[in-house]
Amino acid sequence: MDTSVTGRVPALSADAPFRFFAAQVLRTERLGPSMVRITFGGPQLASFTAGGRDQSCSLFLPQPGRGGVPVLPADAGDGWFAAWRAMDPGVRAVMRSYTVREERRHQAEVDIDFALHGDAGPASRWAAGARAGDPAALLGPAVADNKSVGFRPPPDTDWVLLCGDETALPAIAGILAWLPAGLRAEAWIEVPHPGDLQDLPTAADARITWLVREPAATRTGALPAAVEAAELPDGLPYAWIAGESATVRALRRHLVGGRGFPRNRVTFSGYWRLGASEEDLRAESLSGTRRRTA
Repeated sequence: MDTSVTGRVPALSADAPFRFFAAQVLRTERLGPSMVRITFGGPQLASFTAGGRDQSCSLFLPQPGRGGVPVLPADAGDGWFAAWRAMDPGVRAVMRSYTVREERRHQAEVDIDFALHGDAGPASRWAAGARAGDPAALLGPAVADNKSVGFRPPPDTDWVLLCGDETALPAIAGILAWLPAGLRAEAWIEVPHPGDLQDLPTAADARITWLVREPAATRTGALPAAVEAAELPDGLPYAWIAGESATVRALRRHLVGGRGFPRNRVTFSGYWRLGASEEDLRAESLSGTRRRTA
């Protein structure tokens, strides 16, 4: 028996800012043709403490076709990622990063919205077929002020710009819900289908522009051109951009080079990249070849 792996969730120290949490699917809700909300529950999630906005976490799922609970390193501590990568790729849990859409600690529940892309990946397939009782594990925050919250506008910010595709929609929704009353916000969100548009409550003075891709378009679309053509507010901006990496880079170049945004007022993240897996992107991040802030 290989004692380096386990079906149990490994424990981290009690004072660690991030911990593993055992979870299972409680219910699912279809939000549109391309998005499903999955509510996870379990006693351990009463200690899950998200910081709102674009709070991210790591989701671990069983390997397709294997059933049972996700297979994780037995006791990885702070070296969990290296231990996970060293495991047999055909056995170890599938890992993907997602935004925490909402948490309810008093109910020990966490909502995650999944962008569905058919058979494009194991997590998308899993989410499309998820049922109550399906097991999972989360590696997420145990303290609200943690490094996996990227949206951090400086105190002197006059207005906020938000840009992203459907993979960034949950984060943009969380940011809009967090923004204070009266702050101006300009948001561009690209989705695959008109039915993917959502009501995004906010106290901010927000203008949301939805871009629906043409049916024959690839997953990289019209965001850069739409922002380049827009008339933006005066004052000190803070920009947050996420989605496909090439699109994010194009938007950042335009804002910094074309619009004169200060580099330290642009936060960006390539949530996915054509031809690259989650594991590839994480490895690049650890090696220092990707950054969130310009």
